[in-house]
Amino acid sequence: MGKNFSDFFLSSACMIRMASGWFYLSCLLLGSLGSMCILFTIYWMQYWRDGFAWNGSIYMFNWHPVLMVAGMVVFYGGASLVYRLPQSWVGPRLPWKLLHAALHLMAFILTVVGLVAVFTFHNHGGIANLYSLHSWLGITAVFLFACQWCLGFAVFLLPWASMWLRSLLKPIHVFFGAAILSLSIASVISGINEKLFFSLKNTTRPYNSLPSEAVFANSTGMLVVAFGLLVLYILLASSWKRPEPGILTSRQPLLHDGE
Repeated sequence: MGKNFSDFFLSSACMIRMASGWFYLSCLLLGSLGSMCILFTIYWMQYWRDGFAWNGSIYMFNWHPVLMVAGMVVFYGGASLVYRLPQSWVGPRLPWKLLHAALHLMAFILTVVGLVAVFTFHNHGGIANLYSLHSWLGITAVFLFACQWCLGFAVFLLPWASMWLRSLLKPIHVFFGAAILSLSIASVISGINEKLFFSLKNTTRPYNSLPSEAVFANSTGMLVVAFGLLVLYILLASSWKRPEPGILTSRQPLLHDGE
């Protein structure tokens, strides 16, 4: 029994070492992309759209793209990858569950503040809410995010749920996690496009002449796409998924053969 237990952790350590190198390189790239997504959006709103305020004006609206990119894309994407950390493969899962839930909650709070900013601006200026495809995609993503977080908290974090219920809901939870991120990226891209069409409509250099603001904002959108695709790749890469105990122990003969 003791030998099997030690073999399990030895094989676990070997798998962690093999997976860690490429994983952390990908995480470094992901962190750089995520930071650039947020910083580029802040710079766009500060340099071309004259900064930020919280007074119902257009400057209050400028918080909306920054907070939605930070919450629904960057923080959400990072929170989704907690269980891909090789250190989460062994030991108790509760600390990782708490980290996963806390990061998603932080993402949701940023998202709600971003929604408050745009709805307040619209209501203050007499602008209709939720009429565009961008807004439909965005509000759908936020609604699913809220349902996803509540379901995850109730079923996977609280101890009352049985193993068969968790096993039943886990594939659904994983699917909607990726689906929400995809919807968020689509919403951000359509939002960038919509903002440029509105802002550059009556200027000397319209959107179709590709002024510097359009080039910069389009580049920001491409960074968001690159970030999202990398998150989805890490989520789907089988070598970075948390192995089941049976899979780890089944590799013990291979380990012994190489000794």
